[in-house]
Amino acid sequence: MKNTIKTLTLVALVAIITLSFTKIVTEKKIIKTENSTVVWKGYKVTGSHEGTINLKSGSLNFEENALSGGEFVIDMTTIVNTDMEGEYKGKLEGHLKSDDFFGIENFPSSTLVFTSVNAKGKNSYVVTGDLTIKGKTNPITFEISIYGNKATASLKIDRTKYDIKYGSSNFFDDLKDKAIYDEFDLVVDLQF
Repeated sequence: MKNTIKTLTLVALVAIITLSFTKIVTEKKIIKTENSTVVWKGYKVTGSHEGTINLKSGSLNFEENALSGGEFVIDMTTIVNTDMEGEYKGKLEGHLKSDDFFGIENFPSSTLVFTSVNAKGKNSYVVTGDLTIKGKTNPITFEISIYGNKATASLKIDRTKYDIKYGSSNFFDDLKDKAIYDEFDLVVDLQF
């Protein structure tokens, strides 16, 4: 009986020591910004506009091959319109970069830092993160899918939470067909 207790104690002790020195494999994968795209789409009463914006940097963290975190820096100075040409394209881009919208002179970057990641399926995750635009930080929740060395996500962002109120019918009366909807979309394709 004493030998059995000693053996069980020894096995338990070895198991505890082994588990305490077992390391969870964590890997930080750097985003290839030149191969990744971020497409924005904004909506107004009379239609919509879309364009692109570049990532300055980004990474996704994995533990045991499952997504566990991430962070991104968006270069707001690169925002461009892709559905117009000529003078009106330039005017829209200038307006988006102005203080009415993203104020790139004072806020050249925006950031997204994952705060929680929950598996939804084999390659799908629900992410909550802190999104900072124009110096204002708010939580945002979205889904991201990962296949091999690629990830895709779609985010719906309420611009008024970041003090971007220009043309919002929630803040200005009598805008009629000049109203711009508060939410805009980002469609993100990442390679790492």
